[in-house]
Amino acid sequence: MNPVWISGVGTSAFGRLTDQAPEALVAAAVGEAMDTAGVTPADLDAIYLGSVFGAPGIANRVTDHTGLHGVPIIRMEAACASGTTAFHEAVQNIAYGRFRTVLAIGVEHMSSAFPRGPIVPEPTDREQRTGLALPALYALQAHRYLHDTGATAEEVAHVAVKNKRHGSLNPRAHLAKGDVTLDEVLAAPMVADPLTRLQCCPLTDGAAAAVVTSDPGTAAGPPVEVLASEMVSGVPWGATSPDRYWGVGPVRRAATAAYAAAGVAPADVHVAEVHDAFTIGEVLAVEALGLAEVGTAATRIAAGELTIGTDRGPVVNPSGGLLSRGHPLGATGLAQLAEITWQLRGEAAGRQFPDARIGLVETMGGGAAGVDGNAAVVTLLRRTR
Repeated sequence: MNPVWISGVGTSAFGRLTDQAPEALVAAAVGEAMDTAGVTPADLDAIYLGSVFGAPGIANRVTDHTGLHGVPIIRMEAACASGTTAFHEAVQNIAYGRFRTVLAIGVEHMSSAFPRGPIVPEPTDREQRTGLALPALYALQAHRYLHDTGATAEEVAHVAVKNKRHGSLNPRAHLAKGDVTLDEVLAAPMVADPLTRLQCCPLTDGAAAAVVTSDPGTAAGPPVEVLASEMVSGVPWGATSPDRYWGVGPVRRAATAAYAAAGVAPADVHVAEVHDAFTIGEVLAVEALGLAEVGTAATRIAAGELTIGTDRGPVVNPSGGLLSRGHPLGATGLAQLAEITWQLRGEAAGRQFPDARIGLVETMGGGAAGVDGNAAVVTLLRRTR
């Protein structure tokens, strides 16, 4: 198989950007990605775009706005993992020699899809129809985790304290408004016990992009190699399933395959962006990825580990994660990839982990009733010099 590289990344700002159309957000992200990659539209062999709630035809509309025409343009949808699914397809097509240079894009304009607030439950989904929307589902996982491990709700809430602090160092983040205290997190309005509003990601607009290539020679920064990209889909899940926690199985399966393909271990990872739509989501993901022993992640985070300023990795969600950067569903995975690329290139400014060489991205898309998640994508990246 051919080697695969990320030669450029870019994002828009993230926030409730009601005055900016999806086309403008994509133009900002794609322009930055292609400029840093040193490529032109004529260099692209294909475009993969991830979006969940974008209108029909959004892939062609936003790429036309950026002057990209004439190559295959494919839209992907895998819930919250749509952006990393688009990236995964770009990687696989280059690895197997079908294409040489591919643009992966993610975009979501949540404020126009849901102008009155939260995501509307899907009426054809039996779980959501009965009121088990994602905040409630994650809240149930939190209660089980507290029961099983002896961790406290306060320890889980420390994830928000950590990621809000990280987000305050990220000028593109939706909630880059400074630190919050544990008392403020716990005192915020309750969404689904024990998850308060500050433990839930905001409704965010944004776009992100990456240029994926078999030849990184034109890139402006140090080459970033894609060691592995693995995607899995969900399997039937219920009360008798071996995985006690919803959403953990896909992450573990994708991570196991990615570590094996890359020839690295969890202990080798310096920086990681993981799916923290809710605080308990980060706790469960960190453990499923092997970055902390099962039952210890919340306690370690509360003790000040896995954070910027520690003398050893991994640092988890240096961008601020979904809790601070925001969660524009289709763009989230590529925003995570942009952050890890910047970390590996030494371009993450005040949130930089020193001498980061191995990075990990995990995105889990959930929502479909009856399975343990729609899809999960785990990617391992390496700085080569």
